[in-house]
Amino acid sequence: MPKPRVQNDAVFLNDPQFEKLYLAYIVGLTILGFVPRATLGIPGGARRLERIYELIRSCRYSIHDLSRVQLDRKAPRVPRFNMPFELGLAVAWTTENPSRHTWFACEEDQYRPLKSISDLNGTDFHVHKGTVVGVMRELCNVFVRKHNRPTVPFMMKVYRQLRLRLPQILLEAGAAAVFEARVFDDLCATRNLGHHAGNQKHFRPSHQSQPCCATARSGSTSLSIMSRGRKKRS
Repeated sequence: MPKPRVQNDAVFLNDPQFEKLYLAYIVGLTILGFVPRATLGIPGGARRLERIYELIRSCRYSIHDLSRVQLDRKAPRVPRFNMPFELGLAVAWTTENPSRHTWFACEEDQYRPLKSISDLNGTDFHVHKGTVVGVMRELCNVFVRKHNRPTVPFMMKVYRQLRLRLPQILLEAGAAAVFEARVFDDLCATRNLGHHAGNQKHFRPSHQSQPCCATARSGSTSLSIMSRGRKKRS
């Protein structure tokens, strides 16, 4: 399989299917100058897996939020394994191509991965505690940039603007929920919301800026979840 062209400002978003966090990632990534990409719109069938893998390979970065890998409320009550599975695809691709992809893992509870996905012990998960402000904070920690350094309060202001516009976006798309391809595209197109929210000095739309630098791949970070867990219990 030929290697695809990597889009340096693209971030594969392995979203948690939880509206407030989903919107937070879209807003935060866009303000930081990136283009969110997701599996929404990829049809089912055998080709779906190939297309997901191709999408991951075409993005310079990926973010995998495992905080909503939990039992479904509807029968049959099973967890959704799409998110850890897609994280596995990203880990495999990065292992073979470390200069082409960087992945980051996020969670609500810093100790949950010790039990839920122990193969990643030693990985420094970015813990957002299930809050929008936590997602914004951790995105700023993931992508530490020399320029275009928006503040978390500014990012929250843009997020609130998007929430106000969301009913109109859904109405125009004829959608009942945000997890649809057209809505995702429209949400990403709201990058100009930063100007309406106060036009912070360093805000630039993603199509006009390039990523500057990112912290080390979470799979190779020196801080260990296991070691932090031991310190907590001691």
